[in-house]
Amino acid sequence: MKKNVLLLESIAEEALALLAENVHVYKGYTAEGLSEVLGKVEIHAVITRGKGQIDKPLMDAFSDLQVVARCGVGLDNVDVAEATARKIRVVNAPGSSAATIAEHTLALMLMTMRNLYQSVERVKQGDWNWRNQYAGDELNGKTLGILGMGNIGKRVAKLAEAFGMKVFYWSRTARQLPMDEVLKQSDIVSLHLPLTPETNEIIGAKQLELMKPGAFLINTARGALINHAALLDALNANTIAGFAADVLPDEPPVESVAVIKHPHAIITPHTASLTAATYQQMCLLTVKNVLAILGGRQADLNSVYNRNSFF
Repeated sequence: MKKNVLLLESIAEEALALLAENVHVYKGYTAEGLSEVLGKVEIHAVITRGKGQIDKPLMDAFSDLQVVARCGVGLDNVDVAEATARKIRVVNAPGSSAATIAEHTLALMLMTMRNLYQSVERVKQGDWNWRNQYAGDELNGKTLGILGMGNIGKRVAKLAEAFGMKVFYWSRTARQLPMDEVLKQSDIVSLHLPLTPETNEIIGAKQLELMKPGAFLINTARGALINHAALLDALNANTIAGFAADVLPDEPPVESVAVIKHPHAIITPHTASLTAATYQQMCLLTVKNVLAILGGRQADLNSVYNRNSFF
């Protein structure tokens, strides 16, 4: 008898096809779609991406839930503790986006340091002579400060060194320098920390004041790592030279609109891991592991977040 799987968000077509071959798929992309399932269908697995919340109320709705999964790296939108307490396996795709997010991070560094966005816009406006007032620099010879040295942080460090940058880093487990020193000495600070109660708004007014006036702040990790009110103040006061990010504390943005519109900010819409190759890889890995667990087979243990809690 086929199991039932609920999708809270769309996934890659190949992964969706694989699911449909093996289980009954229900799409709860909207409140209306979800209401058609709640209390009417027994769900054995729930799969989300970055927005759909797998929380206690959702788990309460399905008494035979065996696995919850996210097609992605972090688990911000999954209540791991609640799932573990209920002996529900939690699956994600760790490490699958390291390469593409590191590339995106370097792209943002190049755009800010070389002032590429404004250069392109001026040429599109027909202002070729803007080159006479161009102000930009290069990565070579600059100091990069990395906060968070997991898979992505380490890969960013290697790419930065290939560009001729000097790299300093701080993380919760591997501290080359105190965080304050990394902030003070860096021409660019790049965030690669997970979002936890300890790291929430780890960058605020005090930390921004420590940075060089000509420094840039890059965030491709989690939007809530930064206090955006303090960030806006720093940009307005030229405390830092600029900000570039792929993530915001509110997505779609409402409170962050002022930062988005700031002339010294470049924001992409959380697309760093949505390249064709990585998106498909994350979704396929997650779906294969969900199907393995539902079928009583061995999943990739590196992808089962809470495997040591009760197995």
